[in-house]
Amino acid sequence: MSLRRADSLGGKAAVVGIGATEFSKDSGRSELKLAVEAVRAALDDAGLTPADVDGMVTFTMDTSPEITVAQAAGIGELSFFSRVHYGGGAACATVQQAALAVASGVADVVVCYRAFNERSGRRFGSGVQQREPTAEGSALGWNLPFGLLTPASWVAMAAQRYLHTYGLSPEVFGHVAVTDRRHAARNPAAHFYGKPITLADHAASRWIVEPLRLLDCCQETDGGQAIVVTSAERARDLPQPPAVIVAAAQGAGRAQEQMTSFYRDGLTGLPEMGVVARQLWRSSGLSPADIDVGILYDHFTPFVLMQLEEFGFCGPGEAADFVAGDELPLNTHGGQLGEAYLHGMNGIAEAVRQIRSTSVNQISGAARTLVTAGTGVPTSGLILGTDD
Repeated sequence: MSLRRADSLGGKAAVVGIGATEFSKDSGRSELKLAVEAVRAALDDAGLTPADVDGMVTFTMDTSPEITVAQAAGIGELSFFSRVHYGGGAACATVQQAALAVASGVADVVVCYRAFNERSGRRFGSGVQQREPTAEGSALGWNLPFGLLTPASWVAMAAQRYLHTYGLSPEVFGHVAVTDRRHAARNPAAHFYGKPITLADHAASRWIVEPLRLLDCCQETDGGQAIVVTSAERARDLPQPPAVIVAAAQGAGRAQEQMTSFYRDGLTGLPEMGVVARQLWRSSGLSPADIDVGILYDHFTPFVLMQLEEFGFCGPGEAADFVAGDELPLNTHGGQLGEAYLHGMNGIAEAVRQIRSTSVNQISGAARTLVTAGTGVPTSGLILGTDD
């Protein structure tokens, strides 16, 4: 099984198109329209038409099903359609599913997308207000009655333990926020364009749930993002330099729950991301030293630090110093803290831009980018690379 050995997906498919709507706090249009705009923009970028598409992939927690988006975008017959569970943890897995379909010949051109009015409509930050009974939802019954009602409150439990274990203070989380906002300040597409922050700004921001401050928490955003995947061979004939899918992986850890895995042996790491990390390194033959840019899912700053440690960029408890030292270019679009919260899909687009050498914060010679999806839930990751 691939959990214990390298898989053979790498190099068979590539991202050839990226497209997005504007990122806003009130889009003024339906989520379906946002999805269609992003899909058409991605196809235009790829030099393809709706008639070329025969596959669609999205997330659960999405109000615009694959078939409906295909119809509204002028896409015809489909041979593959899929949606991946677990919210933001699905982002990179949509590209993995597309690559699997392309590599196996099930589809030729697959579009992955995410579109929502997550600020003007449903706001995840408002917490659990009502929920249909499910087996996995029963785990929340152990936490909601005690006031753990929001994603921030769930993450705060692990963040507090992390600080206690390594003898750190909440100020260490500020290094992630400052780094993201520095990059967002130079990104015209970012909500916080022209608005960098300092460590003092971070420390002065109000508490949300201790030890998390306002500037430790990502935005809420309206918008859409789409990604086009096809075979590496076909990609060479298209207008844009291909971002080859070097490796892709999903991961769930032992005693895995959705954001409330408090009964594991420890709370200072992210075992689900450890599964992803091991598989990406194993299948790609790469190591942390080979990565030029890291696009790490940053819904909350503490989980960025834990991801760096799970991937082996630094030791346990050392990630804040690693970020402060700019050891790895991180979230060069501004991340979800600075650019927009699109459940990680805008991060994949930034990884593609780095490979194309078109990022507004371009890293010279970037040939390998690591991208991760949502943490605290079953998750996924990608390594994208140049076609060399």
